[in-house]
Amino acid sequence: MSINREKLGYQEGIVSIIVNIILFFLKYWAGIVSGSIALIADAWHTLSDSISSLIVIIGVKLSSQNPDKKHPFGHGRWEHIASFFIGFLLAIVAYDFMRKAIDRISTHESANFGTIAIIVTILSILIKEGLAQYAFYIGEKTDNTSIKADAWHHRTDALSSLIVLVGILLKNYFWWIDNALGIIISLMLFYAVFEIIKDSISKLLGEKPSEELMEKIKDIVNSSSYPGLNPHHFHIHHYGTHKELTFHIKLDKTKDIDTGHRIATEIETEIREKLYIESTIHVEPVEVKH
Repeated sequence: MSINREKLGYQEGIVSIIVNIILFFLKYWAGIVSGSIALIADAWHTLSDSISSLIVIIGVKLSSQNPDKKHPFGHGRWEHIASFFIGFLLAIVAYDFMRKAIDRISTHESANFGTIAIIVTILSILIKEGLAQYAFYIGEKTDNTSIKADAWHHRTDALSSLIVLVGILLKNYFWWIDNALGIIISLMLFYAVFEIIKDSISKLLGEKPSEELMEKIKDIVNSSSYPGLNPHHFHIHHYGTHKELTFHIKLDKTKDIDTGHRIATEIETEIREKLYIESTIHVEPVEVKH
């Protein structure tokens, strides 16, 4: 991991923690004043963002360790593990929101929103969406899955605050609106959990390269001085910024081992220089059917 990538990861996490702690106190205060479970739940959602951002910082620190004898591919997968924990944290928060909202509906409890709740909610929407955009930018720039997961956490918080605002505007028409919004927010969170954990598990298990990446690899192979190599059977493994790619090529069986080795090495070198991916190529005779 480059120093710049590590620095950006820390930066995103620290900014997120500071802003979320401030927002937590504002939203919690507004929730207590108005008696709104949706606002209080939203406040705890915001505080959980701080915890997830702390996990991002820890993940960046652990994944920045250099490869060693026990971990020859480095420690980059700590990023995927960190994002998995963020998803787990979101699931706990979502469950708590839904449980409390259902309990309040059964007891016919409602909220009493005021101007303070409206101002704090609008402020939260603007700030959280700004944090989400910032985290998505850093996540794309560094290709860090835990930062992208943190961005989704910010985005769901902004959306949940938007839903709360709608509830405030409709409070005079539906006594149960605050509790219903608590349930909706929890469902949104469960969906975010699904997306975050699915992406983390997919990368931890190993996955097929994207069509775009495979086309780039095929272009590199086909542009070599050896025609008819027919690259196929692609697999890629993610270790943070470090990626390991394996695939097969076809070679005329009249070619000796030295020639096969030279062809594979040349292609591997070009992939490393152009795509920043470490590749391992398996050579098989043209006559062999995979």
